[in-house]
Amino acid sequence: MTLRAFCEPDVAMVQDLATDPYIPLIGSLPADADPAAALAWIGRQHARLAEDVGFSFCIADEEDRPLGFAGLWTRGLPGGRATAGYAVRPSARGRGVATHALRALTDFGWTFPDLHRIELYIEPDNIGSRRTAEQAGYRHEGLLRQHQEIGGRRRDMCLYARLREVADGPLRARGRVGR
Repeated sequence: MTLRAFCEPDVAMVQDLATDPYIPLIGSLPADADPAAALAWIGRQHARLAEDVGFSFCIADEEDRPLGFAGLWTRGLPGGRATAGYAVRPSARGRGVATHALRALTDFGWTFPDLHRIELYIEPDNIGSRRTAEQAGYRHEGLLRQHQEIGGRRRDMCLYARLREVADGPLRARGRVGR
């Protein structure tokens, strides 16, 4: 499993992500994106670092086939915090892709000396994502009621976090990050 920059051949995978009814609600990828919209989304991912928002990676397998997306959002870095997010294309789900990607993304985060906490915000009924977080060493810290607007309504979010002191323990990632 590798985290790498997005490239033009990833358009079909991005279009696949855009068929998920939830993913367009939580980010800038339009629902049922055509090739031009998918390519524009890839361009926005390249701009994240220059905009000082964070890092956006394509999740790729050993043959460099794109499987999804992982991002580390660093606006909270002055306070020692970052937020992570991930999504896996429907055809690659259920194989541990998100867990491996989140572990690699977390290891990448720990390369920033001032980062002490990485947070995830997951809807309570998203059992797959909650399981991914736990398998990647994140701990459930509580329920944030009506924390975020998604799809035009306020939704509760489970807060998961991983702290730096856990990063050097037995939960180290097995992935790698390439840029």
